[in-house]
Amino acid sequence: MTDSHFKDLPPARRALGTVILPGSKSISNRVLLLSALASGSTRIEGLLQSDDTSVMLAALRQLGVRIDDFSSDSVSVQGVPCFPVTEAKLFLGNAGTAFRPLTAALALMAGHYTLSGVPRMHERPIGDLVDALLEMGARINYLGQDRYPPLEISPCGPVSDRVRVRGTVSSQFLTAVLMAAPLAVARSGRALTIEVVGELISRPYIEITLNLMARFGVQVQRQGAQQFVVLPGSQYQSPGSIFVEGDASSASYFLAMGAIGGGPVRVVGVGADSIQGDVAFADTISAMGATVRREASSIEVTGINVSAGQKLKAFDADFNLIPDAAMTAAALALFADGPCTLRNIGSWRVKETDRIDAMQTELRKLGATVESGADWLRVTPVGFGQWHAASIDTYDDHRMAMCFSLAAFGSAPVRIMDPGCVSKTFPTYFDVYGELLK
Repeated sequence: MTDSHFKDLPPARRALGTVILPGSKSISNRVLLLSALASGSTRIEGLLQSDDTSVMLAALRQLGVRIDDFSSDSVSVQGVPCFPVTEAKLFLGNAGTAFRPLTAALALMAGHYTLSGVPRMHERPIGDLVDALLEMGARINYLGQDRYPPLEISPCGPVSDRVRVRGTVSSQFLTAVLMAAPLAVARSGRALTIEVVGELISRPYIEITLNLMARFGVQVQRQGAQQFVVLPGSQYQSPGSIFVEGDASSASYFLAMGAIGGGPVRVVGVGADSIQGDVAFADTISAMGATVRREASSIEVTGINVSAGQKLKAFDADFNLIPDAAMTAAALALFADGPCTLRNIGSWRVKETDRIDAMQTELRKLGATVESGADWLRVTPVGFGQWHAASIDTYDDHRMAMCFSLAAFGSAPVRIMDPGCVSKTFPTYFDVYGELLK
């Protein structure tokens, strides 16, 4: 049964088929902003159609960027050296991949802007990014709680040639500074050195940023994950056209379905040639006992049949590099042969919700024993015949809804509350999910 407030999942016993993935959210919003800042016109193919990309598209249009639609997943962006609109109030929902990079880009321009979002966005810290931008010469004020949105941005002052960015809370802060770095270099005429303070979490997302900046003509010199240098003369140039590969985080749910539903399940859009770190989730399910076959742009998984009482292998692993896909691993822990421990997932605390607390609460509803700490979660699975029927709250967090869809492979009814929250990144998720169930 389904209404706008909940979705009752049918009992799942077998998963089989092929999924063509929607475009990557991380790549889509980065490419949109880079295209807006680049000289020339860029045609983007495979663009994700979701709430988060709609937020970015609307903001860029509001800032005076010309964007022409060709189809549902293809647009043309006419780049500008600086945004034509110099005074605007931007509402950016709960889209971190729009809010953080736009904050950095606007902070290095000569306009007056306010940036706000939904209440949860105003609970997501941004102080480390603002600190870095202030050090660069930006002028930013907090309009509410200190170190949190909403923000007021005034015209930038003289730009420094060195900046420090904390790397321990969110990789999006470093991504934002990196993407805006050519704007700083253009203002100062000097190289910009970016130093990372502390351990850099979620490093694969920085690799995505650097890869895309290079496609737009800006090569960043680096010393490991601690120092990055953008040289004078660095300027974004349109590559003409660019294709957005499939979303590797979204792929994790279908790969997991193959692991517990027998399969084979094949996802098309990411594979061995992907630039996204979350493709490493395939290694996780391989270690849990599934058979994984990779090609350049696809991954296929053949797994066990949990409805026949078979179990995946338990794990104790560090998920710092794949924090989004780690949520899927936490859901798979329900089907393991022993306790599973996820380590180094402190970034979950500042996502769309506090995902450590949310996962612990909802997994317990199903009958699992769950422990947690500041940056870890341990799940002791429930016996197959001891599952509890549960209504899963999703906290307006798309990944909570999608990863708990796997609970339908258990032995008790599952209801997903507010299933529409998946529109943030994958509006048709439950339709595609249902097509794989056999």
